[in-house]
Amino acid sequence: MNNKMWAGRSSKELDSRVNDFNSSISFDSRMYRQDIKGSIAHAEMLGDTGVIDKAESLKIIDGLKGILDDIESGRLPFNPEAEDIHMFVESELTKRLGDAGKRLHTARSRNDQVALDIRMYLKDEIREVIPMIKELIGVLCDIADSNLDTVMPGYTHLQRAQPITFAHHMMAYAQMLIRDIGRFEDTYKRMDKMPLGSGALASTTYPIDRRQVCSILGFDDITENSLDGVSDRDFCIELASAISILMMHLSRFSEEIILWSSWEFKFIELDDAYATGSSIMPQKKNPDVTELIRGKTGRVYGDLNTLLVMMKGTPLAYNKDMQEDKEAVFDAIDTVKLCLKTFIPMLSTMELYKDNMKNAAAKGFINATDCADYLVKKGLPFRDAYKITGTLVAYCIKNGTVLEKLGIDEFRSMSDKFDEDVYEAIKLETCVNMRNVEGGPAPESVKKQIKSARERIKDTNL
Repeated sequence: MNNKMWAGRSSKELDSRVNDFNSSISFDSRMYRQDIKGSIAHAEMLGDTGVIDKAESLKIIDGLKGILDDIESGRLPFNPEAEDIHMFVESELTKRLGDAGKRLHTARSRNDQVALDIRMYLKDEIREVIPMIKELIGVLCDIADSNLDTVMPGYTHLQRAQPITFAHHMMAYAQMLIRDIGRFEDTYKRMDKMPLGSGALASTTYPIDRRQVCSILGFDDITENSLDGVSDRDFCIELASAISILMMHLSRFSEEIILWSSWEFKFIELDDAYATGSSIMPQKKNPDVTELIRGKTGRVYGDLNTLLVMMKGTPLAYNKDMQEDKEAVFDAIDTVKLCLKTFIPMLSTMELYKDNMKNAAAKGFINATDCADYLVKKGLPFRDAYKITGTLVAYCIKNGTVLEKLGIDEFRSMSDKFDEDVYEAIKLETCVNMRNVEGGPAPESVKKQIKSARERIKDTNL
């Protein structure tokens, strides 16, 4: 005999292999709180509107609260034979209440129930991820505060380019993360629509009050079209996209930490608690955390691609393909949270080698632009100043020296605009401090960037 909740149309038992293939309880059981919370709101509305008897509504609510307590206390384990978390809860409720439990599913379908649960679950997850991003920004601000005068080379094409400070470099990542927060907040806003009441695809003939359920569950609004309400997974894709971009930022940062911790750079050293060794090379200290973050970034990109490919060929409305949304988006969330939890303390405990940074900045002619700017301020067109400075750099390379060590006569052999003040103009500290435009690396500018970032992480929209 077919004992499935959807029994009636078919007289045969489902093949056990199909049952296993069809089942999602192994991964959607994590939504049990959201499923029960949504069912409680639905039962309350059914009773208030008279769709079911108020006494039965209250009985159902008590039964659901009992199931929630039993799951959380461990008294009620999930049944691996259940098709999904929704059927598990309803089956348990019916077992406990009899006919009253069977009334819970009045005026709803698993399609809109699933759509509700996944939105509620992902909203809760966003509210967990955003504070973690804010914590990371706070760490970056703390590091920047302590390194306003720590000069280092800035790079383009991984070639030394112009002098900046470590504080300025840290605040570049803070800006990336601030944008990430904005993306998560925007995703949350579009996710914050309550789909219950859409039914299987065409709503219901019962006189339900969708807005009451919306209010009970704390949604901003209801979905406006029942077809879209059950078949929309844009919010999953958008969240996976926001996570992918955040992971990309963590991966870029990880790449720099890997470079900086190498002997070739030796700008930083990771704390022993966040690095590993080699099984045969006793001198090794490997930045495995950051390497794993790089690798896991590709994994999250795969989750995003899974969602996009899954949805691209599904006609309206619900299709079973869409069950695949959960494993992909759950994996993306789990991965980014794991990475953030590890990355934050790793970053906050790393040691800086400031002298190595400054020594690197002293090489590679990264003050050449400032030398050219010096001539421009003396009245030369920039392109002429650029050519003169380039010729000076070539001269230095040929003679194994740097601009700061040239004699004034050597400068003047290239242009009579040079004077003794050129040495002050091309000092690394001057090069940094003079770049005091908004967004620049000068300490005063970076202080403003830090203040702005700290104000942003005080914002508690979610």
